[in-house]
Amino acid sequence: MQARCALKFLLISLVALQEFQLGTGARILAAFFFPGKSHFMMTNSIIRQLVKNGHEVTFITPFSLESENLGSNYKEILLESYDFWTEMKEMSNREIILDMADVTTLTFIRMLHVIGIHSTDFAFGQPAVKALINAKDKLGKYDLLLAEQFYNDGALILGHLYQVPVITVSTFGNTNYFTELAGIIAPWSYNPHSFLTYTNRMTFAERLFNFFICGTESLMRNFLFYPGHDAVLRKHFSNVLDVVPTVKQLHRNISAILMNNYMPLESPRPISVNMISVGGLHILPPKPLPQQLQTFLDGATHGAIYFSLGSQVRSADLPPEKLKVFLDAFGGLKQRVLWKFENDSFPNLPANVMIQKWMPQGDILAHPNVQVFIAHGGLFGMQEALQYGVPVLGMPVYCDQHYNINMGKAAGYALGLDYRTISAEELRSSLLALLENPKYRDTMKSASRIFRERPLSPMDTAMFWIDYIIEHRGAPHMVDAGVSLAWYQFYSLDVIAFILGSMLIPILLLCFCVKKSAKKSGTKSKKHKKQ
Repeated sequence: MQARCALKFLLISLVALQEFQLGTGARILAAFFFPGKSHFMMTNSIIRQLVKNGHEVTFITPFSLESENLGSNYKEILLESYDFWTEMKEMSNREIILDMADVTTLTFIRMLHVIGIHSTDFAFGQPAVKALINAKDKLGKYDLLLAEQFYNDGALILGHLYQVPVITVSTFGNTNYFTELAGIIAPWSYNPHSFLTYTNRMTFAERLFNFFICGTESLMRNFLFYPGHDAVLRKHFSNVLDVVPTVKQLHRNISAILMNNYMPLESPRPISVNMISVGGLHILPPKPLPQQLQTFLDGATHGAIYFSLGSQVRSADLPPEKLKVFLDAFGGLKQRVLWKFENDSFPNLPANVMIQKWMPQGDILAHPNVQVFIAHGGLFGMQEALQYGVPVLGMPVYCDQHYNINMGKAAGYALGLDYRTISAEELRSSLLALLENPKYRDTMKSASRIFRERPLSPMDTAMFWIDYIIEHRGAPHMVDAGVSLAWYQFYSLDVIAFILGSMLIPILLLCFCVKKSAKKSGTKSKKHKKQ
């Protein structure tokens, strides 16, 4: 009897232990090399949630989260900061970021390619990352690699090294070259390059230029960008791998891409089942504002305007004559203005304007008195404007900012201005249009509903698919077969060549026979005449 009870207790204990093991979190290696501060609004949100959900996360990052005391299941490998802005300024021959507005699209793409290669090389050279590369006990140490899909493609080799599936995070949403990664085709006829100013409704001239840019970028990626990363991988991994895979081979190991996009900022386009839209997951429920800001906005009986050019572009770098334009326009309004301005003081500041070096942007946009957001059109700011239904006056500078603002203009919830040529009257009239014409706020409310109404929240969607990929060991059933095809097979060029050959060869043979027959007839005719 005692033996039977002991056996029963043992079986129950084993079942309980198995349930406990199944319920424990996964071990996730997160490699994020690019030191763009704004990108980590999304990245850090994912990391915090993974840790909160019980996963063990080893986070390779240039921006520390140690001060947040996330818990014992969080480990950090802090990278030294890679100074990519100095490199960009040298390559673009520009002194400040604001001057990059006239840098050509191809130059900007090339700059990002070079910076991606160099920052990847820099990260792999860090002692803590080297220790990760040279570790002896790799097999079974991690269950997943999480990496950023932003020009640091070489980071994907860590998934190969540790033999784990890979999920990438695209902090800038969807883009045309993802078709190569996902094995699908997104026609350039209505999918503009995200660095261009076009929407999905392009004229013939715009389609022609978009074709040129997208095609050139594809050539640049295949003949410059990928070989550059391959050289970095050979440099750092030849001593630990018998055969170092190429970046294009590593792309085949991507199980899913978490994309920072969602309607209406993203127009409909072909995607694969493993391309998952989670735009807005960085947005948290609004918190109480600091008392000074709360009082300022509460007292804005005529409404308020929030002005910020993001974390990289500095309002303080605007030339004095442009600063005067803003002051003159703001001073003539009855609305109050909150301005994220990077200097401590501002001479001759109008009474209705408050400046601070940093402001809690999402919490400000959530205040009911904020009626207009003056922004540079960055993706995170545009998502926050959509979340809280605040119309946007956009002043884009570079990258996808033009596209984001133009999507807002086409939808009817944004206006755009060129900060280089703006006048006080132009700025004032645009602000008054957004403030006084109800169509902009009504359209933005409709767009906000589109952005917010989803089957799951953006964060819950991301967590579901991360857990799903881990549980199904990479979920190979989600990966399109197109990723394994050679480029000529992917675009059916071999099929087209076969069809053309099948049609052309008989025609050529017929022409040859006719010509030969005509030649024989001519010879017989000459002989007949001689006789």
